[in-house]
Amino acid sequence: YERPNPYSGNGISQHGLDRRMAEAERLAQATGLDLVEAGWRPTVENYLGRVTKTRIIEAVREGAGDRAADLIAHLKKGDMAKEAERLLADTGWLPEPLRPAIEAQAVDGATDQDEDSVALPDFLAGGHEDTAEAADDPEALIAAE
Repeated sequence: YERPNPYSGNGISQHGLDRRMAEAERLAQATGLDLVEAGWRPTVENYLGRVTKTRIIEAVREGAGDRAADLIAHLKKGDMAKEAERLLADTGWLPEPLRPAIEAQAVDGATDQDEDSVALPDFLAGGHEDTAEAADDPEALIAAE
């Protein structure tokens, strides 16, 4: 990701970055771009050597499982990146910025499903009869003013 600099009038803004990402996603969907099918693999040179050890472990955990992540957790970064490349070679794992928006929403939505299943209070779940009655009641109008 390209990070916006809030202290500079030059460079990219968050709005500009959001527009670029939305346009890139639109083009990827229109062309049917699949980076895994196109042959992109996380390597030491293109990703794993450029991120923190924490990100490497997260990537291995997502792509190869907890056990594989635990096996490389004690290594130094260079060795960890090489081993992570081997572990992620045929998994089809992609870093978050390269994932299709639909897949990213599914990953984000997995945690939101529990929040959506919470019962709404009666005043939110019910019809709008109360608001119609309140509009006819002069006392309610006075209280609202």
